[in-house]
Amino acid sequence: MAHPLISSQLAAGLLWSCGLAFAAGPDPSSLTLHVDPFIGTDGTGHVTPGATVPFGMVFPAPDNADRGWSYSAGYQFRNLRILGFSNTHHSGAGIPELGDVLLQPRSGWHWTADTTDFSAAKSAERAHPGFYAVRLAAHGVDVALTATPKVALHRYRFDRPGRVQVLVDLQHGLHYVEGSAALAAEVTPRDDGLQGTVWRRNWVERQLSFVVQFDHPVLRRHTLPARAGEKAPRVLLDFDLGEARVLEARIALSTVDEAGALGNLKTAAGQRFDTVRDAADADWERLLARIRIEGDARTKRLFYSALYRTLQHPSDIADADGRVRGPRGEVMAAPGGVYYSTLSLWDTFRASHPLFTLVVPERVPGFVNTMLAHHRQMGWLPLWTSWGRETYCMIGNPALPVIADALAKGFDAGGAIDAEAALQAMVETSTRERPDAPEWAQRSWQVLERYGYLPFDIQTGESASKTAEWGYGDAAVAAVAERLGRTELSGRFRERSRSWRQLFDDDTRTLRGKDSQGRWRTPFDPVMATSPLRNPGDYTEANAWQYTATPALHDIEGFRDRLGGKQALEAWLDHFFSLPVPNPDKHLGQEALIGQYAHGNEPSHHITWLYAYTDAPEKGQRLREQIVQRFYGIGPAGLTGNDDVGQMSAWLVFAMLGFYPAEPFSGEYVLGRPMVTAAELHLGPDRVLRIGGRGMRPPGPGAERPSNRVSHRELTAGGILRFR
Repeated sequence: MAHPLISSQLAAGLLWSCGLAFAAGPDPSSLTLHVDPFIGTDGTGHVTPGATVPFGMVFPAPDNADRGWSYSAGYQFRNLRILGFSNTHHSGAGIPELGDVLLQPRSGWHWTADTTDFSAAKSAERAHPGFYAVRLAAHGVDVALTATPKVALHRYRFDRPGRVQVLVDLQHGLHYVEGSAALAAEVTPRDDGLQGTVWRRNWVERQLSFVVQFDHPVLRRHTLPARAGEKAPRVLLDFDLGEARVLEARIALSTVDEAGALGNLKTAAGQRFDTVRDAADADWERLLARIRIEGDARTKRLFYSALYRTLQHPSDIADADGRVRGPRGEVMAAPGGVYYSTLSLWDTFRASHPLFTLVVPERVPGFVNTMLAHHRQMGWLPLWTSWGRETYCMIGNPALPVIADALAKGFDAGGAIDAEAALQAMVETSTRERPDAPEWAQRSWQVLERYGYLPFDIQTGESASKTAEWGYGDAAVAAVAERLGRTELSGRFRERSRSWRQLFDDDTRTLRGKDSQGRWRTPFDPVMATSPLRNPGDYTEANAWQYTATPALHDIEGFRDRLGGKQALEAWLDHFFSLPVPNPDKHLGQEALIGQYAHGNEPSHHITWLYAYTDAPEKGQRLREQIVQRFYGIGPAGLTGNDDVGQMSAWLVFAMLGFYPAEPFSGEYVLGRPMVTAAELHLGPDRVLRIGGRGMRPPGPGAERPSNRVSHRELTAGGILRFR
């Protein structure tokens, strides 16, 4: 296994023996050329190739359909029909949502009140960070999209000058249930477009204010006949461009009101489309350049495309004036002027947020302060938010490890995060009843406190998974309490974090459901996956094998010792990676499989790294190389499994660099081996971490035994990390 040898020379805080050569002065603008926004757009990746800037509020992109799990981002590469171009998206999410304010252009005045199909076949489709373009030949128009942080820009270049039309569909949205997603709408015409507010209900109930502004005046407008159940209008706008052939539109949105949308629109005033496109490219270039790698073309395509996807979300949905509508629908001041949504925390606490602490540390306090603002309005920390509203999606309390990770790494320095307020929010999230939560969501802690685990006859559904996942939340509270000198509180939550041990079955070597009388679930099949939506049982989108390693997220050594030590852990992992899954079902998390390992779903993501705690760490490295080879590619089908708002991509970034946050809030990373020739992480004005070496040789005679971990503090101090 490739572990760094700690050198006796400490020059830059972390100086580990390495020889690294980078070509002098490669063109920095070339990094965005390595990004392929179409990776993951075909199949279950649920990625959209649309245009956005890092962590942007708007995300204009093409929509092929308005409903269905396959169209969670509105798009599938193989679908040739485009309904139009909406301006908000979750890229890589697992449930359809957003897809607001859809526009569709056409040359001529051919559409009427009787038109029912406004779609067109696509061709000549292109995408680049911050830019998307497509040809709609049947409509006689080339469409291009770009974005600023708060404004979406559309440019329509028509085949002929003169008369053109644009459909503005306010009813359209991405949803997974039948029926209308719009509850009501108020729309006001403008000479140059329209503005208004739409109230919608799908995954969440939310309010969306908007302004659509064109660079030519509207000649005529027609409100199309409402279809059954529709509550928001579809408006047909006629233009006469004269001798011109180009029409541009700008769309700004707000969670608060139309004044907020208008204020956001002003942030792009006077900026030309090409200027905005170039600025978006430059924004992406600056962030991608924080990690420079050496490798072949395929390696760079995989790496930078993954890094790009990871940095698209969370989305800063605060208005330019600093207002935002929070999780209960009340308007509040965004802390520090930023407020992040698209928080897919059950997925992203594992690798995405730890990666943010290295790549975009300046945003980490904003992420945490958003969560604390959510707590102030909601009473508990967020689970999964969309457009600022709580979805109650997934289990556990994944905001807790994100906050604990930030505090462990010192992001509260200078008062950037109020650590005492964070601890209070964490404790209340871990103890306070939630009477107004949906019936299917977490509502109470009484059962856990009474039994020390969740019995399956009381917690009907996901009892084993929830017991395991609440454990890492408790461990996160314990870590923060200990850091702040709250010994008694730390001990209380540290003990509660061990609840999983009551569900560990020595016969099957898995976490097994147990009832309130202490009796094991019988009959029991540890390879049978369950999910609350399909085949409900004791596990969440997984089976017993896949959830048994969950405690290692907060106590790898304790998990290893419970199995019986290093050799026992190795034997358990060997069996785990060789035992097949019968009749795998992707809707139950059984996708991208190696034995029981399911890379297409997050509970498995840390498990190859557990080999680092055995005497055979090279087994984990070989498995990771197999995962990268089999489940990541450079075409539209290049993601096997839902990207989950960047978590799958963040895993790849870490794996290729050679280390991973297997215990996400420990302040440490488990070491593997790089899959790139060399890398540079630019961590600050005068701090660069250089990574090199790919050998598998053990340390030589008399050498110090290498560590299998490295701390965040050591990495961010800069220096040279040599794997051997």
